[in-house]
Amino acid sequence: MATRNANLWKSVDWVTIVICLLLMAFGWVSICGASYDFSHTDFFSFDSRAGKQLVWMGCAVLVGLVLLNIEKKYYEMYAYILYGAFIVLLVVTIFIAPDTKGSHSWLVFGPVKVQPAEFAKFATALALARQVGRYGFSFQRRADLLRALAIIALPMMLIVAQKETGSALVYLSFFLVLYREGMTGSFLLLGVCAIVFFVVGISQSGHTFAHVPVSVGMFVVMALIPVVTSIMLRIYARDARRATVVLVVPLVVTLVSLLAARYFVPFNVGLVQIGLCILIFLYLLVSYLIERRATYIFIALFAVGSVGYYYSCNYVFDNILADHQQKRIKVVLGMEDDVKEAGYNVHQAKIAIGSGGLTGKGFLHGTQTKLSYVPEQETDFIFCTIGEEQGFIGTVGVLLLFVALILRLLVLAERQGSGRFARVYGYSVACILLFHLLINVGMVIGLMPVIGIPLPFFSYGGSSLWGFTILIAIFLRMDAERTVR
Repeated sequence: MATRNANLWKSVDWVTIVICLLLMAFGWVSICGASYDFSHTDFFSFDSRAGKQLVWMGCAVLVGLVLLNIEKKYYEMYAYILYGAFIVLLVVTIFIAPDTKGSHSWLVFGPVKVQPAEFAKFATALALARQVGRYGFSFQRRADLLRALAIIALPMMLIVAQKETGSALVYLSFFLVLYREGMTGSFLLLGVCAIVFFVVGISQSGHTFAHVPVSVGMFVVMALIPVVTSIMLRIYARDARRATVVLVVPLVVTLVSLLAARYFVPFNVGLVQIGLCILIFLYLLVSYLIERRATYIFIALFAVGSVGYYYSCNYVFDNILADHQQKRIKVVLGMEDDVKEAGYNVHQAKIAIGSGGLTGKGFLHGTQTKLSYVPEQETDFIFCTIGEEQGFIGTVGVLLLFVALILRLLVLAERQGSGRFARVYGYSVACILLFHLLINVGMVIGLMPVIGIPLPFFSYGGSSLWGFTILIAIFLRMDAERTVR
């Protein structure tokens, strides 16, 4: 046993561990800078956020050591049980969690607050790896694909029910994992279309063409549907003739309708476009009945479903999203320029990062953060503290560390060989980290909506730090067993 443990520690990827410890250390320094109070200068006091974070860091290291000593077979054996337990916990959280800034996602145990959604990530990654890694799994079988999608979708829906949309969106990163394992690229195409249709439809909804009563958003989205449908027919059905018909006929009819509405009788051209999408659906449905190719059904559903998606986006935006969420999206999309309310956080964060210049103002010398101009500067907006105190050089250094960690995890995942369970889990960890990095940094510099997700190893809080430590520690154990027998 002693020899096996010695070989295990020799096989653990120390490069990943060192990068994680460096990020954790730099994160603590950033929390010190962000939470510094001139009346309370003791960073090691448990009354300060820096002192509390040290406790979380020490506990995270201990948790990591424990997980590194648990054999891979147990993670695989109990993957579904862990997943089920966290699903139950997420359901319970909806009903018993107190209201925290509009969400019900934090469980309170005396002085300690825990967010189950952060820990559910590793359980979902394990369950997905168990499902995709089982013998005979294939994305070509509908049942296998649906099971994999259900594993991802279930915690997402429960977290949305907790009104924690930001944490729920992180689960979209698992789709990149499925793509790596052989899932058709059509799902990524659908995802891109969903984003484009939402952004264009919402951002241009208030604009109309001159003398034509149709919103620019509706017109562009309805024009894109036949274009994308034509592309799908060429790529997935390999049917150039039908692809040409689906592209050319709607284009000609739309242009004629636009000219008629402009120069003769004004009418909503968008309704004509909707009719064309319905005709495309019927045309592909007949094609399916003639040739019995399921691909035509899939593409037909995309055409008519996109119309429904467009209207559902408008309904959700206007009737389901809270006012502050609508304002945040409008600010990001350029529909409003509200630097006093919805855009205040991002505006102040940009000032803080910009004031850092090339080399920064130095540790504890950031005026924006010291005077608390940036809300949530120790948690979701911790990146602005790095930019102000360490400047461009410091932010680039931090980003390079994150890139090194993600690339290292991808290398470890790829070298698992035939170990599909470990590979899928490794890719899940890397994709979750990548998603957090892109969204957090993107929202701080104004490229993404403010949805409130932490920067790994930097944002203050135990749930986030423990969650990422658990994700990585489990994968390091799986990788170490690759050479230890």
